[in-house]
Amino acid sequence: MTYGSETWSLTMGLIRSLRVTQRTMERAMLGVSLRDQIRNEEIRRRTRVTDIAQRVAKLKWQWAGHIARRTDVGVLRCWNGDPAPVNAA
Repeated sequence: MTYGSETWSLTMGLIRSLRVTQRTMERAMLGVSLRDQIRNEEIRRRTRVTDIAQRVAKLKWQWAGHIARRTDVGVLRCWNGDPAPVNAA
């Protein structure tokens, strides 16, 4: 669910829809429907899954740290790790 989330522009609407999707998946894992009227906190306690917004924020900070530690800034790399040819034109 969080693949590539490091580059997402997080808006409140996106965070809300991610949380709704996560709660739906957790309810499906537990076999609980909305009619059972079990609170989200109880479901989260049962599944022990991290909140998706916290996970995405952590991934964004990890990605920022990765970029900050790079030593080859300004050098584009090809898929095989060699420097990419740059056209001077």
